[in-house]
This record gives sequence, structure tokens and C-alpha cells, in this order.
Amino acid sequence: MEGKQTSINKMSLEDWREMEKGALELLNIVGELRFDHSIELLLFRRSIYDSRPSEVLNDHLFAKNYVKQPISVYTSLELAHGIAKMDLAPSRIDIGKLATEWLNSNGNYTDVAAFLNDKLQDHIGQDKKVLTQKDVILYGFGRIGRLAARRIIETTGRGEQLRLRAIVVRPKMADRREELSKRASLLRKDSVHGKFRGTVSVARDADELIINGNRVKMIFAKHPTDIDYTEYDIKDALVIDNTGAWRDKEALRVHLRPGVSQVLFTAPAKGIPNIVHGVNQKTVNFKEDTIICAASCTTNAIAPVIKVVNDHYSITKGHVESVHAYTNAQNLLDNFHKKPRRGRAAAVNMVITSTGAAAAIGKVIPELDGKLTGNAIRVPTPNVSLAILNLTLNKATDVEALNQAIKDASLTGELAVQIKYSTSSDFVSSDAIGTTACSVFDAPSTQMSKDGKTATLYVWYDNEYGYTCQVLRLAKYISQVRRLRYY
Repeated sequence: MEGKQTSINKMSLEDWREMEKGALELLNIVGELRFDHSIELLLFRRSIYDSRPSEVLNDHLFAKNYVKQPISVYTSLELAHGIAKMDLAPSRIDIGKLATEWLNSNGNYTDVAAFLNDKLQDHIGQDKKVLTQKDVILYGFGRIGRLAARRIIETTGRGEQLRLRAIVVRPKMADRREELSKRASLLRKDSVHGKFRGTVSVARDADELIINGNRVKMIFAKHPTDIDYTEYDIKDALVIDNTGAWRDKEALRVHLRPGVSQVLFTAPAKGIPNIVHGVNQKTVNFKEDTIICAASCTTNAIAPVIKVVNDHYSITKGHVESVHAYTNAQNLLDNFHKKPRRGRAAAVNMVITSTGAAAAIGKVIPELDGKLTGNAIRVPTPNVSLAILNLTLNKATDVEALNQAIKDASLTGELAVQIKYSTSSDFVSSDAIGTTACSVFDAPSTQMSKDGKTATLYVWYDNEYGYTCQVLRLAKYISQVRRLRYY
């Protein structure tokens, strides 16, 4: 199959059509692995499932930004066929990484089967990891709640990981069917994130949403104490509170109702562990810490990059400036607001405000406690933000070495799913919409002082979807339903 690879500059329409056929065949294998074996194939952390053949080919060409060479779809197809013949435990496997290693193996293996048996030996055998689904309750159905619902449903697969069982909302209308229809419409269509790629319908009794075949109970309640989840056959569930109504450990404890064993809060909170998955999740004793929080979107964006820089060069001090999209916490038009400046119209003003993200880094990376300051500017865009990191380093370096350290972290290791490495000099905020990584590192923008000890880094982040993906990674981790992974 290697011989079929054609340079993009010499490619004919016939070549392209043959490659699309290969991509279509690859998509078929990806689907079968996903639903029949709970194995998800990725391409440099990009999901292949539910893509168009042309999108799959574009993702293969994009590989040159990571490994200095395009990856042929025929190489991926050959590897996918080999994986389909193996007896593997539920896994997430980056076929881009495998393809790179196969192309660089220099004939050290007799064939693809021998190569895969070597690389995926820790994944062989269904007894390696038996997953038991975790019931999930979304408490709140706003921006983060609806994106969480989309993401959970889109990644349900065989239903062995997170299973969305219920959504709790405060009633807004006397007619429940009409209210549910409006909420279903907001799930189907989003002004920022586009249409949901699936089906959403209201059950006949107006007590459930049916989302891609998943029957999700809609619970109308004014307070958590009004609910007994066991009445809905929900057991040992994780509540993801995305309302912001309760913001400390004692207040969030109200969610520990019959049928609930864990609570995850989607904002910074007091008195409970603030966790950025990929950075400090291993500090959680999920058997004892039943209430945790996923920190803020900005903390999740900056912590992975800051950790890489600190591990390599030791940060002595720094400042974080967040250029943040406006949120529902601001006014659409000028009106009274209890916080400074936020009363002015969000869509027509840049608004200086505070952020706790820099201080929160000290909780996530303790050795940086007290070393960072931070501020924020809310700007008239509805989504995607930018963090500007000005960091003083203990060891001198240059732009190339610093960028390479972050690039390496985006390819392998604990932060590979958190950091996306962008080489585009034309990257703008809307390009980050829908990015599953919580940090998009803008490599061409990196600057360094002459002495090599003061670096300025730029990190984009989808403060809605990218953050939601982080929340759900943490949800899987504390629920012990994460699959084995190879990337």
C-alpha cells in the first residue's frame, strides 16, 4: 500500500478519488471498531469517526505539521485492518503516531502484524480492562450543559463509559412539553457550534429527550433536595453541576442525593480539589474526594503549557493576560451589574475584569504558588479566548527550543490531548471553535528576550467546547471508565 502514496502537487482527480475510496474504507473500519469493540481510532488526537472522506484526507495531510511528512491514508488503512484482526481491550489508539513509528521502523519488523503486536502488547486481551458504565446527571442545561450532552452522546459508542441518564433544570414554563421542545431546539442548533450531528426528539410523555437513541430523563426541580434519583433507576451516578449556583464544598454536598456518589463542578470552587486533567488529576483520591471541580476554562488552557515550560526551564515569575470572549455573566446592553464594568454592553465593549486563573495555577502546580499574576479583558466575541503568558525563566533558551518542548508534549505523554500545536501564521480565534484540546499553542507568535529568560507565549482556547472536553476527561478519570490509550 505504501506505493500508492502520491505527492499532493502531482495528484490528479483520479488519484484523489482513489484516496477518498481508501478514506471511506478506513471510516467503515473505524465505525466497526468503535461500536463492536469499543476501540476508537484517532489521527494525531483528531477523531476520525463521523468525518467525511475529504476531511480524513485533509487530516492526513495535516500530519506534516507534527512529523514533517504527510501520512498516507493507505498507511492508516493498512494499520486499521491489522488492528481489526487483534483481540484488544477497549482502547483509544492514535493511528497517526502508529503510522509515524511504522514508517520510521526501517524494516525492523517482518510485517504490520508483528509491528502492531509489539506496539500494542499492553492492549492485547479483553481482560486487561473491563469497563462498567457510569450514570451521569447534568445539573443545569446552559452553555456548558448542552455541550456536555452533545459530547457524551457523540462519544457513547457501546455505552461502556459515561452514559447520560438525566438532565435537571429549573422549570421556566407551565407547559412542560413546550419548555422541553425549546430546550431540545437549543440542543439541536447552536449559534456558535452549529447543528448537533444527530437526532433530538421529545418523548410522547414529555418527560424525556431521545438523543441518538439515548433516552435521557428530564427532571424539573427547584432544588437538589427535591430529587431522589433512584426513582429513575439511576444508581451510583456522577452529577456534573454546570449551574454555578453552589460554589464550595458544603454547598455542593447538596447534590449527594440517593442514587448519586460523586459531584463534579464546572468552575473554580473553595474547599475542594481544583483539577486540570492531564496536569494534577493523580492528586485526587476519587474514593475519598467525592466532590471535586474542574477549575476554570482559562486555568485549563494555561496550566498544560505552563507545566511544560516549568518542567523544562523552571518559571520564576510571570503574568497571564486573558483576552476572553464575553459570557452570560455580562449584560447584553448597559444595565446595572454588581461587579465593576460588567454592566456595560458586552457585545460593543472591551471590558477589563479580574481572573482567578493565575492564582489557581498555584493550586494545580504547587511550586508556582504566588509566582504568577493575572488579569482579563472581556472582548466582543461570543466564544474562543486567548491567553498571553509572559514568563520569566530560570534557564535561558530560545524560541526554537521552547516551541519544540511544547510540540513534543503535544505529540506524546500526559498532555497530548490537552495541547494542540499550531504552526499556522494565519490562525485566528474562530479557527479554534470546536477544538477538543483545551490549549491551542500558537507557535509562530512565540517571542523571547535577548537574554533568553523572558518568554511571551500565546495560547488560544475554546472556552466552551474545549473546556467541556476537559470536564468530561476528568469525569471519566474519577469514574474509572477511561479506556487504555496509545498516543
